[in-house]
Amino acid sequence: MPPNTKEPRASIIGPASGPEAPFPLRMRGAVEKGFGRGSKELGIPTANLPVTSATWISDADSGVYFGWAALQLPSSHPSHPANDTSADKEAAAVVPESKREEGWRVLPMVMSIGYNPFYGNTVRSAEVHIMHPFAEDFYGAPLALSILGYIRPEYDYVDKESLVKDIREDMAVAERSLEREAWKARRGDAWLWDGEGGESK
Repeated sequence: MPPNTKEPRASIIGPASGPEAPFPLRMRGAVEKGFGRGSKELGIPTANLPVTSATWISDADSGVYFGWAALQLPSSHPSHPANDTSADKEAAAVVPESKREEGWRVLPMVMSIGYNPFYGNTVRSAEVHIMHPFAEDFYGAPLALSILGYIRPEYDYVDKESLVKDIREDMAVAERSLEREAWKARRGDAWLWDGEGGESK
């Protein structure tokens, strides 16, 4: 569990001017099935990416990160941009119309890189929670991440309730951090849907 849960956590990560080195970091891959716990046990569904998706990940600190996720959904999916009436029009506008028609959308995310001590995993994983309600799973869908900052180390917890509470606070921290203009502008990074460029920029 956290070394001192009474200490206040940072409510916002990073300066208003935008991400600092080594961020942003990038990774992309096809969404794969994970442990099946995020949605069923915690009510916080995750989209897993292979930890081999980026060369930098083997040296990355374990913990919780945040940034923007670009997801390409098939036209039959209820959350495809053409089918989702709840879509943020301002957010949708950052993706070129041709790419929106192909199913691309950009959404805020938090992600965990590590072993998840609460569950005692023996294999390192990269688990992404995209902060948007999806009506269906999207295994196999292309997913690209622009990781802008580090929120905290991974902790062990005394119970699931404590774990969920901390994850929800991570989401709130990410949301507040991404609302700032220099951070919000990063969702317009064309690499997210075009894939041009390297893993960090």
